[in-house]
Amino acid sequence: MTDTDDHAPPTAYGRRQDVRLLEALRVYGADYADMRRLFARWLDMHATDAAALIEVANCELRGELLTPARLSERIQLSPNATSALLNRMEHSGHILRTREHTDRRVVTLRAGGQARRLAEEFFTPVAQRARAVIDRYPAELVEQCARLLDDLHQAMRICLAEAADGTATAQRPTA
Repeated sequence: MTDTDDHAPPTAYGRRQDVRLLEALRVYGADYADMRRLFARWLDMHATDAAALIEVANCELRGELLTPARLSERIQLSPNATSALLNRMEHSGHILRTREHTDRRVVTLRAGGQARRLAEEFFTPVAQRARAVIDRYPAELVEQCARLLDDLHQAMRICLAEAADGTATAQRPTA
């Protein structure tokens, strides 16, 4: 029996091809984490600060507003730790806090000009290589893959929410 045998017994994740896909996603996620750490070293910045800058810059690229509370969720820091991070990054010019929402109480985060330029300089070659790979596939397949990844993202968010509120099916072992 080979790894590509469709008649292989299912694992906890399902069929062998499911395992192959999920392993490829895990490896891609690890590579992304490595790239994020390299970006932090390249900027001589703490990894958490670089992760925050990446989140802010990515939201800007998508045209989405990012608030401190949402950043706190995205990088998994407490509100107090996020506030300290933002104070540090605002002082260094990496992040700007603006009030552009119709509700002036809402603070929006933006990448500072120099930080945005550095992020573009670092990530443009990565984006170009990714674009070259994606361009080798038909648009319909790329769209199917995007939908699959969106669905997997939603499934993961549900698992994370359940774990956070204690309703997860997998419980922590007791000692």
